[in-house]
Amino acid sequence: MKKVLAILMVLLSVMTLAVPSSAAETKPDRIHFLSTGNSDAILLESDGHFALVDAGEDTDNPRGFPELELEGFEQRVLAYLKAHAADETGKVYLDFVLGTHAHSDHIGGFDTILADPDVTADRAYLKRYDSSKISQYEIDCWDNQEVYDQMIAALSAKNIPVIAEMDDTPFSFGNFKVTLFNTDDPPQEERVGENDQSLGVLLEKNGTRVFLAGDMDDYTGDETRLAPRIGKVDLLKVGHHGNEGSSTEGFLRTLSPRICVFTAYRKPYNQTTRRNLMRICHPEMYFTTEENGVLATVGDNGFVTCRGGLHPDAGTPTAAQRIEHFFIACGRGLLRIYNLIQWKLTALLRRP
Repeated sequence: MKKVLAILMVLLSVMTLAVPSSAAETKPDRIHFLSTGNSDAILLESDGHFALVDAGEDTDNPRGFPELELEGFEQRVLAYLKAHAADETGKVYLDFVLGTHAHSDHIGGFDTILADPDVTADRAYLKRYDSSKISQYEIDCWDNQEVYDQMIAALSAKNIPVIAEMDDTPFSFGNFKVTLFNTDDPPQEERVGENDQSLGVLLEKNGTRVFLAGDMDDYTGDETRLAPRIGKVDLLKVGHHGNEGSSTEGFLRTLSPRICVFTAYRKPYNQTTRRNLMRICHPEMYFTTEENGVLATVGDNGFVTCRGGLHPDAGTPTAAQRIEHFFIACGRGLLRIYNLIQWKLTALLRRP
Protein backbone atom coordinates (compact mmCIF):
# COMPACT_ATOMS: atom_id res chain seq x y z
CA MET A 1 0.00 0.00 0.00
CA LYS A 2 2.81 2.41 0.89
CA LYS A 3 4.48 1.71 -2.45
CA VAL A 4 1.23 2.47 -4.29
CA LEU A 5 0.83 5.77 -2.42
CA ALA A 6 4.45 6.68 -3.11
CA ILE A 7 3.98 6.05 -6.83
CA LEU A 8 0.84 8.16 -6.87
CA MET A 9 2.60 11.02 -5.11
CA VAL A 10 5.42 10.90 -7.67
CA LEU A 11 2.88 11.02 -10.48
CA LEU A 12 1.21 14.02 -8.88
CA SER A 13 4.57 15.76 -8.64
CA VAL A 14 5.29 15.05 -12.29
CA MET A 15 1.85 16.39 -13.20
CA THR A 16 2.55 19.64 -11.35
CA LEU A 17 5.92 20.11 -13.04
CA ALA A 18 4.43 19.43 -16.44
CA VAL A 19 2.47 22.69 -16.63
CA PRO A 20 3.68 24.65 -19.69
CA SER A 21 5.87 27.62 -18.86
CA SER A 22 3.66 29.94 -20.92
CA ALA A 23 0.87 29.50 -18.34
CA ALA A 24 3.07 31.14 -15.71
CA GLU A 25 4.33 33.92 -17.99
CA THR A 26 0.97 35.36 -19.00
CA LYS A 27 -1.77 36.88 -16.88
CA PRO A 28 -4.27 34.07 -16.35
CA ASP A 29 -7.89 34.13 -17.41
CA ARG A 30 -9.98 32.42 -14.77
CA ILE A 31 -13.40 31.07 -13.94
CA HIS A 32 -14.33 31.06 -10.25
CA PHE A 33 -16.95 28.42 -9.40
CA LEU A 34 -18.05 29.50 -5.94
CA SER A 35 -19.15 27.07 -3.24
CA THR A 36 -22.85 27.83 -2.81
CA GLY A 37 -24.35 24.47 -1.89
CA ASN A 38 -26.56 23.08 -4.63
CA SER A 39 -26.65 26.36 -6.54
CA ASP A 40 -24.67 28.29 -9.16
CA ALA A 41 -22.54 31.41 -8.73
CA ILE A 42 -19.75 31.73 -11.29
CA LEU A 43 -17.37 34.70 -11.52
CA LEU A 44 -15.67 35.20 -14.89
CA GLU A 45 -12.32 37.00 -14.97
CA SER A 46 -10.33 37.98 -18.05
CA ASP A 47 -7.73 40.68 -18.67
CA GLY A 48 -8.93 42.73 -15.71
CA HIS A 49 -12.61 42.37 -16.61
CA PHE A 50 -15.21 40.61 -14.46
CA ALA A 51 -18.72 39.23 -15.02
CA LEU A 52 -21.09 37.17 -12.89
CA VAL A 53 -23.08 34.22 -14.22
CA ASP A 54 -25.81 33.43 -11.67
CA ALA A 55 -25.61 34.48 -8.04
CA GLY A 56 -26.44 31.49 -5.85
CA GLU A 57 -29.39 30.58 -3.65
CA ASP A 58 -30.81 33.32 -1.43
CA THR A 59 -32.30 33.38 2.05
CA ASP A 60 -35.53 35.06 0.96
CA ASN A 61 -38.76 33.12 1.18
CA PRO A 62 -41.27 35.56 -0.32
CA ARG A 63 -44.13 33.06 -0.35
CA GLY A 64 -43.47 31.71 3.14
CA PHE A 65 -43.40 28.07 2.04
CA PRO A 66 -41.59 25.71 4.47
CA GLU A 67 -39.87 23.92 1.57
CA LEU A 68 -38.42 27.26 0.43
CA GLU A 69 -36.64 27.86 3.73
CA LEU A 70 -33.24 27.33 2.14
CA GLU A 71 -29.70 28.26 3.09
CA GLY A 72 -28.76 31.43 1.25
CA PHE A 73 -25.32 32.33 -0.05
CA GLU A 74 -25.76 35.92 -1.25
CA GLN A 75 -23.46 37.30 1.43
CA ARG A 76 -20.74 34.79 0.56
CA VAL A 77 -20.96 35.74 -3.11
CA LEU A 78 -20.91 39.44 -2.28
CA ALA A 79 -17.90 39.06 0.02
CA TYR A 80 -16.06 37.08 -2.67
CA LEU A 81 -16.72 39.77 -5.28
CA LYS A 82 -15.38 42.47 -2.98
CA ALA A 83 -12.29 40.40 -2.17
CA HIS A 84 -11.44 39.37 -5.74
CA ALA A 85 -13.13 41.71 -8.22
CA ALA A 86 -12.94 45.13 -6.56
CA ASP A 87 -10.74 47.93 -7.84
CA GLU A 88 -8.36 50.00 -5.68
CA THR A 89 -11.30 52.03 -4.33
CA GLY A 90 -13.24 48.94 -3.27
CA LYS A 91 -15.78 49.20 -6.10
CA VAL A 92 -16.87 46.14 -8.07
CA TYR A 93 -17.63 46.82 -11.73
CA LEU A 94 -19.00 43.91 -13.72
CA ASP A 95 -19.03 44.03 -17.52
CA PHE A 96 -22.25 42.04 -17.34
CA VAL A 97 -24.38 39.86 -15.11
CA LEU A 98 -26.26 36.90 -16.52
CA GLY A 99 -29.12 34.93 -15.02
CA THR A 100 -29.39 31.58 -16.74
CA HIS A 101 -33.05 31.16 -15.74
CA ALA A 102 -35.58 32.20 -13.10
CA HIS A 103 -34.90 29.70 -10.32
CA SER A 104 -33.81 30.93 -6.92
CA ASP A 105 -30.73 28.67 -6.86
CA HIS A 106 -29.43 30.63 -9.83
CA ILE A 107 -30.69 34.21 -9.62
CA GLY A 108 -31.86 34.44 -6.01
CA GLY A 109 -28.78 36.31 -4.79
CA PHE A 110 -28.73 38.99 -7.47
CA ASP A 111 -31.07 41.44 -5.72
CA THR A 112 -28.87 41.58 -2.62
CA ILE A 113 -25.62 41.77 -4.60
CA LEU A 114 -26.85 44.51 -6.95
CA ALA A 115 -28.32 46.52 -4.06
CA ASP A 116 -24.87 46.90 -2.54
CA PRO A 117 -23.56 50.45 -3.18
CA ASP A 118 -20.13 49.12 -4.15
CA VAL A 119 -21.42 46.85 -6.93
CA THR A 120 -22.67 47.77 -10.39
CA ALA A 121 -22.80 46.27 -13.88
CA ASP A 122 -22.80 47.53 -17.44
CA ARG A 123 -25.65 45.29 -18.61
CA ALA A 124 -27.67 42.20 -17.73
CA TYR A 125 -28.66 39.16 -19.80
CA LEU A 126 -31.95 37.70 -18.54
CA LYS A 127 -34.69 36.06 -20.58
CA ARG A 128 -38.24 37.15 -19.76
CA TYR A 129 -40.02 34.89 -17.32
CA ASP A 130 -43.33 33.78 -18.85
CA SER A 131 -45.43 31.84 -16.36
CA SER A 132 -47.91 30.87 -19.09
CA LYS A 133 -45.29 28.40 -20.36
CA ILE A 134 -44.32 27.01 -16.95
CA SER A 135 -45.69 23.89 -15.27
CA GLN A 136 -48.46 24.39 -12.75
CA TYR A 137 -46.39 22.71 -10.05
CA GLU A 138 -43.64 25.34 -10.27
CA ILE A 139 -46.19 28.15 -10.36
CA ASP A 140 -47.95 26.81 -7.26
CA CYS A 141 -44.96 25.69 -5.19
CA TRP A 142 -41.89 27.71 -6.17
CA ASP A 143 -40.94 31.40 -6.22
CA ASN A 144 -39.84 31.83 -9.84
CA GLN A 145 -41.91 34.96 -10.43
CA GLU A 146 -40.77 36.55 -7.19
CA VAL A 147 -37.03 36.07 -7.69
CA TYR A 148 -37.33 37.24 -11.29
CA ASP A 149 -39.19 40.38 -10.21
CA GLN A 150 -36.64 41.04 -7.45
CA MET A 151 -33.74 40.83 -9.92
CA ILE A 152 -35.50 43.10 -12.41
CA ALA A 153 -36.22 45.63 -9.65
CA ALA A 154 -32.58 45.59 -8.49
CA LEU A 155 -31.37 46.16 -12.06
CA SER A 156 -33.88 48.94 -12.59
CA ALA A 157 -32.84 50.68 -9.36
CA LYS A 158 -29.32 51.07 -10.78
CA ASN A 159 -30.44 51.77 -14.36
CA ILE A 160 -28.68 48.65 -15.60
CA PRO A 161 -30.10 47.77 -19.04
CA VAL A 162 -31.61 44.31 -19.40
CA ILE A 163 -31.09 42.32 -22.60
CA ALA A 164 -34.09 39.97 -22.66
CA GLU A 165 -34.06 39.15 -26.37
CA MET A 166 -30.71 37.79 -27.45
CA ASP A 167 -29.25 35.43 -30.01
CA ASP A 168 -26.09 33.39 -30.49
CA THR A 169 -24.02 36.23 -31.96
CA PRO A 170 -20.63 36.09 -30.16
CA PHE A 171 -19.35 39.06 -28.18
CA SER A 172 -16.03 39.83 -26.53
CA PHE A 173 -15.24 39.73 -22.84
CA GLY A 174 -11.56 40.32 -22.08
CA ASN A 175 -9.66 37.57 -23.90
CA PHE A 176 -12.78 35.42 -24.22
CA LYS A 177 -15.28 35.15 -27.04
CA VAL A 178 -18.70 34.55 -25.47
CA THR A 179 -21.62 32.83 -27.19
CA LEU A 180 -25.03 32.32 -25.60
CA PHE A 181 -27.11 29.23 -26.36
CA ASN A 182 -30.81 28.43 -25.88
CA THR A 183 -31.61 32.07 -26.50
CA ASP A 184 -34.61 31.22 -28.69
CA ASP A 185 -37.81 29.80 -27.28
CA PRO A 186 -39.21 27.06 -29.55
CA PRO A 187 -42.99 26.67 -29.21
CA GLN A 188 -44.07 23.88 -26.87
CA GLU A 189 -47.45 22.22 -26.76
CA GLU A 190 -47.06 21.40 -23.08
CA ARG A 191 -46.01 23.55 -20.16
CA VAL A 192 -42.43 22.96 -19.06
CA GLY A 193 -40.15 23.53 -16.11
CA GLU A 194 -38.14 26.77 -16.05
CA ASN A 195 -34.97 24.71 -16.59
CA ASP A 196 -36.17 24.37 -20.17
CA GLN A 197 -35.48 28.10 -20.59
CA SER A 198 -31.95 27.91 -19.20
CA LEU A 199 -29.20 29.70 -21.07
CA GLY A 200 -25.83 28.08 -21.70
CA VAL A 201 -22.61 30.10 -22.00
CA LEU A 202 -19.70 29.12 -24.26
CA LEU A 203 -16.33 30.75 -23.54
CA GLU A 204 -13.56 30.45 -26.14
CA LYS A 205 -9.94 31.56 -25.97
CA ASN A 206 -7.25 30.64 -28.51
CA GLY A 207 -8.43 27.07 -29.00
CA THR A 208 -9.69 26.50 -25.44
CA ARG A 209 -13.44 26.03 -25.00
CA VAL A 210 -15.52 26.06 -21.80
CA PHE A 211 -19.28 25.51 -21.64
CA LEU A 212 -21.40 26.57 -18.67
CA ALA A 213 -24.60 24.57 -19.08
CA GLY A 214 -26.76 26.27 -16.44
CA ASP A 215 -29.69 23.92 -15.82
CA MET A 216 -30.12 22.99 -19.47
CA ASP A 217 -31.92 19.67 -19.93
CA ASP A 218 -33.22 17.48 -22.75
CA TYR A 219 -36.86 16.98 -21.79
CA THR A 220 -37.90 18.96 -24.87
CA GLY A 221 -34.74 18.20 -26.85
CA ASP A 222 -32.58 21.23 -26.00
CA GLU A 223 -29.37 19.25 -25.47
CA THR A 224 -29.97 17.22 -28.64
CA ARG A 225 -30.68 20.40 -30.62
CA LEU A 226 -27.75 22.44 -29.29
CA ALA A 227 -24.94 19.89 -28.82
CA PRO A 228 -23.76 19.94 -32.48
CA ARG A 229 -23.64 23.75 -32.38
CA ILE A 230 -21.68 23.80 -29.11
CA GLY A 231 -19.19 21.13 -30.19
CA LYS A 232 -16.29 19.66 -28.22
CA VAL A 233 -15.24 21.50 -25.07
CA ASP A 234 -12.33 21.27 -22.67
CA LEU A 235 -14.33 22.07 -19.52
CA LEU A 236 -18.03 21.52 -18.86
CA LYS A 237 -19.98 23.05 -16.01
CA VAL A 238 -22.34 20.11 -15.69
CA GLY A 239 -25.98 20.94 -16.33
CA HIS A 240 -28.50 21.03 -13.46
CA HIS A 241 -25.95 20.00 -10.81
CA GLY A 242 -25.72 16.51 -12.34
CA ASN A 243 -29.42 15.68 -12.04
CA GLU A 244 -31.04 13.23 -14.42
CA GLY A 245 -32.71 14.79 -17.43
CA SER A 246 -29.57 16.81 -18.10
CA SER A 247 -26.18 15.63 -19.40
CA THR A 248 -27.69 13.01 -21.68
CA GLU A 249 -25.38 10.48 -23.29
CA GLY A 250 -25.47 12.07 -26.74
CA PHE A 251 -24.76 15.50 -25.28
CA LEU A 252 -21.75 14.20 -23.33
CA ARG A 253 -20.38 12.33 -26.34
CA THR A 254 -20.55 15.43 -28.50
CA LEU A 255 -19.01 17.80 -25.93
CA SER A 256 -16.56 15.14 -24.61
CA PRO A 257 -15.08 17.34 -21.82
CA ARG A 258 -11.73 16.61 -20.18
CA ILE A 259 -12.76 18.47 -17.01
CA CYS A 260 -16.20 18.65 -15.38
CA VAL A 261 -17.32 20.93 -12.57
CA PHE A 262 -20.47 20.08 -10.60
CA THR A 263 -22.01 22.99 -8.69
CA ALA A 264 -23.16 20.53 -6.07
CA TYR A 265 -22.19 17.90 -3.55
CA ARG A 266 -21.03 14.46 -4.65
CA LYS A 267 -24.35 12.72 -3.94
CA PRO A 268 -26.36 9.66 -5.05
CA TYR A 269 -28.59 11.74 -7.34
CA ASN A 270 -25.69 12.61 -9.66
CA GLN A 271 -24.19 9.12 -9.76
CA THR A 272 -25.72 8.33 -13.16
CA THR A 273 -24.15 11.41 -14.71
CA ARG A 274 -20.80 10.61 -13.11
CA ARG A 275 -20.89 7.02 -14.38
CA ASN A 276 -21.78 8.19 -17.90
CA LEU A 277 -18.94 10.71 -17.86
CA MET A 278 -16.40 8.09 -16.82
CA ARG A 279 -17.68 5.66 -19.43
CA ILE A 280 -17.74 8.21 -22.24
CA CYS A 281 -14.81 10.58 -21.67
CA HIS A 282 -13.22 9.87 -18.21
CA PRO A 283 -12.78 13.53 -17.19
CA GLU A 284 -11.39 15.04 -14.03
CA MET A 285 -14.41 15.83 -11.85
CA TYR A 286 -14.73 18.61 -9.27
CA PHE A 287 -17.59 19.31 -6.86
CA THR A 288 -17.77 22.92 -5.71
CA THR A 289 -19.11 22.17 -2.23
CA GLU A 290 -16.61 19.42 -1.44
CA GLU A 291 -13.73 21.42 -2.94
CA ASN A 292 -14.78 24.64 -1.15
CA GLY A 293 -15.06 26.30 -4.53
CA VAL A 294 -13.14 25.58 -7.74
CA LEU A 295 -10.84 27.94 -9.64
CA ALA A 296 -10.26 27.09 -13.31
CA THR A 297 -7.33 28.80 -15.04
CA VAL A 298 -7.87 28.90 -18.80
CA GLY A 299 -4.85 28.80 -21.06
CA ASP A 300 -4.46 28.35 -24.81
CA ASN A 301 -4.97 25.35 -27.10
CA GLY A 302 -7.15 23.40 -24.69
CA PHE A 303 -5.06 23.78 -21.54
CA VAL A 304 -7.13 24.22 -18.36
CA THR A 305 -6.11 23.60 -14.75
CA CYS A 306 -8.33 23.52 -11.67
CA ARG A 307 -7.81 23.78 -7.95
CA GLY A 308 -10.12 24.03 -4.95
CA GLY A 309 -10.17 26.07 -1.76
CA LEU A 310 -11.59 29.46 -2.75
CA HIS A 311 -13.24 30.34 0.56
CA PRO A 312 -11.25 30.87 3.78
CA ASP A 313 -14.27 30.23 6.03
CA ALA A 314 -14.73 26.56 5.24
CA GLY A 315 -13.28 25.20 8.47
CA THR A 316 -10.89 22.29 9.01
CA PRO A 317 -11.75 19.00 7.28
CA THR A 318 -12.11 15.90 9.40
CA ALA A 319 -9.57 13.06 9.23
CA ALA A 320 -12.03 10.98 7.18
CA GLN A 321 -12.51 13.85 4.76
CA ARG A 322 -8.76 14.32 4.38
CA ILE A 323 -8.30 10.63 3.58
CA GLU A 324 -11.18 10.70 1.09
CA HIS A 325 -9.85 13.86 -0.57
CA PHE A 326 -6.37 12.34 -0.79
CA PHE A 327 -7.59 9.35 -2.79
CA ILE A 328 -9.83 11.56 -4.94
CA ALA A 329 -6.81 13.76 -5.65
CA CYS A 330 -4.71 10.71 -6.57
CA GLY A 331 -7.29 9.46 -9.04
CA ARG A 332 -7.76 12.93 -10.45
CA GLY A 333 -3.98 13.29 -10.75
CA LEU A 334 -3.76 10.19 -12.92
CA LEU A 335 -6.55 11.50 -15.13
CA ARG A 336 -4.79 14.85 -15.36
CA ILE A 337 -1.57 13.21 -16.53
CA TYR A 338 -3.54 11.29 -19.15
CA ASN A 339 -5.28 14.48 -20.26
CA LEU A 340 -1.99 16.37 -20.30
CA ILE A 341 -0.49 13.80 -22.65
CA GLN A 342 -3.55 14.10 -24.86
CA TRP A 343 -3.29 17.89 -24.78
CA LYS A 344 0.40 17.77 -25.74
CA LEU A 345 -0.28 15.40 -28.63
CA THR A 346 -3.17 17.53 -29.85
CA ALA A 347 -1.03 20.69 -29.64
CA LEU A 348 1.68 18.99 -31.71
CA LEU A 349 -0.82 17.91 -34.34
CA ARG A 350 -2.20 21.45 -34.57
CA ARG A 351 1.22 22.85 -35.49
CA PRO A 352 1.57 23.72 -39.19
